[in-house]
Amino acid sequence: MNLLLVEPSEREEPGLARVDGRRARHLRRVLGKGVGDSLRVGELDGEVGEGTIEHMDADAAWIRYVLHEPPPPPSPVSLVLALPRPPMLRRTLQAVTSLGVKRIVLLHAARVEKSFWTSHSLTPEAIDEQLRLGLEQARDTVRPRVELRRRFRPFVEDELPGWATGRRVLAEPEPGAAAPRASEEPTTVAIGPEGGWVPFELEQWRAAGFGPVSLGPRILRVETAVVALVTRLGPA
Repeated sequence: MNLLLVEPSEREEPGLARVDGRRARHLRRVLGKGVGDSLRVGELDGEVGEGTIEHMDADAAWIRYVLHEPPPPPSPVSLVLALPRPPMLRRTLQAVTSLGVKRIVLLHAARVEKSFWTSHSLTPEAIDEQLRLGLEQARDTVRPRVELRRRFRPFVEDELPGWATGRRVLAEPEPGAAAPRASEEPTTVAIGPEGGWVPFELEQWRAAGFGPVSLGPRILRVETAVVALVTRLGPA
């Protein structure tokens, strides 16, 4: 935890918040913080600043804080990701949130197991937990918007034209595919399931204006490919 995230609803008075649960335990047990210690604080979807632990008990901590900085700038990269298996989804959401991605669509595809859509990892609470962990890591406060799309074709044909702005990039190791190029331009990248996109899906992406990029000859896990592409497609 590099940043303590507090919510406006946790303010007991201006500049004083009470936090409990995982965050209070982490302050005490992992970081070894106590009364009088300072720490970085951010208000969820707001500014960043410094705080001091004013009081602690067995269940909670009271933080006196001042906010005076904007959060880090967002990444220009938006992500369309074929829904991965639950453990990989959790790691990926944390990672891309830490990298500043602010728009994420989790999409069905032919090679996505239907059982993935019934996972607890897709509940709003479970998704929000991973986003907050990613924010804490990167000292950010602004959560990404995560959307679930269970039907491939309606999303690509009907929603994507208005959703994807700027460059459109398809993670597909085709012969002759270009390497990712860094840019500040808004970029939408589509990354397929572990088994890859089927031919029909590839045709749909091409028809939507997505050009292939390659990370080289190695076969990468989805979570590795996501991090590599987001970092290489964003500003240098």
